[in-house]
Amino acid sequence: MQFIDLVAAFAWLILAIVLTIIEANTIQLVSIWFAAGALAAMAPAVIGMSFTAQLAMFTVVSVLLLGLTRPFVKRKLEVRRVQTNAKAVIGRLGKVTAEINNTLSQGRVSVDDMNWSARSEDGTVIPEGEEVLVKDIQGVKLIVERIY
Repeated sequence: MQFIDLVAAFAWLILAIVLTIIEANTIQLVSIWFAAGALAAMAPAVIGMSFTAQLAMFTVVSVLLLGLTRPFVKRKLEVRRVQTNAKAVIGRLGKVTAEINNTLSQGRVSVDDMNWSARSEDGTVIPEGEEVLVKDIQGVKLIVERIY
């Protein structure tokens, strides 16, 4: 083994380590495949093959691993959305604690001792103290209608 081959093998090893560290910090399943490709590229470097052969090994192994395993791994590691109980306020009665005015983007409603930002469903101004029915929730805002 020549010195240049040893340096090339060491460079591939360092690249594999750096890519693994990047993967550990991002957990996006992007760089791990290239880290494996870099480890595979060490083999032709150790036996003295050309840089072109090393680069070909890196590319082939990285692309194969990426293509064959990423869809499976992504499916298994899919982040599932956790539903909150915020939708439980739909259909509940609340009391306006600050005038609801969609034009001014203001309004607050208290439902079950929780204070929410609110907007009226039909765009009417609802004064403080009125009782409202929660019709929907959009983001963190309740969509309400006045109870007459």
